Amino acid sequence: MTIVNSVFFAKFEASDPQEGEMGEVCIANISPRERQMRLRFGITQFMISLIVLGVLLAFDVNPVWRLLLILSFGGAAAGYFQAKDKT
Repeated sequence: MTIVNSVFFAKFEASDPQEGEMGEVCIANISPRERQMRLRFGITQFMISLIVLGVLLAFDVNPVWRLLLILSFGGAAAGYFQAKDKT
C-alpha cells in the first residue's frame, strides 16, 4: 500500500519591503455623479429618520418601535460613508 502526498504548498519568499513599494494609490470606483447621488440619499434618509423619530417621540410610542429606526439610520450612514470614501 502506497500513500501519495498530493498537497503542494506555495513558496514563501521574504522580500525587501522597500523593493516594490511605490506608495498607496486610491482609485475611486464610482463616478462623481454616483457619489453625489449616494450623498444625497444619505442626507435625505437621515432627515426622514429624524422626522420619524420625532413623530414617535411626540406620540409617546413604545420605545421598542424606535429600535426599527436603526435600519433607517444605518442606511443613511452607509450612503454617506460610501460617498465620502468613494467606494
